[in-house]
Amino acid sequence: MKDEFLISSNEKEFIIKALESEQRVDGRRPFDVRKLNVKFGPDDGAVEVQLGQTRVAVVVTADLSEPYGDRPNEGTINFAVEFSPMASPAFETGRPSEDAVEVVRVLERSLRESGAIDTEALCVLAGRKVWNLKVIVHILDHGGALLDTASMAVLAALVSMRVPDVSIGGETGQEVIVHPPQVKEPVPLNIHHLPLAITLAFFGDGELVVVDPSMKEEAAMSGSMTVCLNPHEELCTVQKGGGVAISPAQLMRCIRIAAAKVKDRALQLKEYLAANDQARQEKRIKRRSAAPEEQGAATVVGASEVGKVVK
Repeated sequence: MKDEFLISSNEKEFIIKALESEQRVDGRRPFDVRKLNVKFGPDDGAVEVQLGQTRVAVVVTADLSEPYGDRPNEGTINFAVEFSPMASPAFETGRPSEDAVEVVRVLERSLRESGAIDTEALCVLAGRKVWNLKVIVHILDHGGALLDTASMAVLAALVSMRVPDVSIGGETGQEVIVHPPQVKEPVPLNIHHLPLAITLAFFGDGELVVVDPSMKEEAAMSGSMTVCLNPHEELCTVQKGGGVAISPAQLMRCIRIAAAKVKDRALQLKEYLAANDQARQEKRIKRRSAAPEEQGAATVVGASEVGKVVK
């Protein structure tokens, strides 16, 4: 990521001197990561993730739309990144920042282009109706390792996302019937693997390496690299935005370090997701027991009967 936080020469020298002794100014060792916290919102696909001082909120929405002509059997997934005015000292309103563009680029490569999301499973009626997923990433606080936090937040939001159950029918037999959650349980997305990003920062000539850099460490680093892998150690993408050059041996070392961290982080994510699923099931049971007689209506989405309600 682009340096946005300025520190004095003395502070930069102190950070590097501490790293030479395998110490970091926040008390961590070089390969230690900051505390992770994941909070799920009341709606499906709404998540807030905090990694140290970095906070990212993600909201996923889904709507039915026509597919692209060259991919009639595939749904779509689009990413957008918005910085809060208080997220970073160098934030400028009115135009997308370089960091926002970089976050979108990494998310697209690690999630969409790697095949993590099954876009064919988003197809409802070939050539006519598919699910269009919109992933809005809100950067609330930028305290370093932004790509790592955004990657975790987006993945957690997508895994927790549910789309309405649908069926094909109606008067013509070619209409999409969208069932409300009171009638049929919403359906989770089909996700093949869990790619997560790990950022490594380089100092000096590149021999000093740390994982999950803080904002001050990013201001003092000579370069950085973000590695996206899944828990099976399959490499999804690598992002290196300039800075000091690294050797092939150093690159492989960084990938091995990142692979170990991804496994730990994926386990944490699964624990949070399991707890959220449990809470979701309990909420559903309470809702149904409170109003067992409540019936929903199905919305028919057809070529000429959009919005028609069938009892």
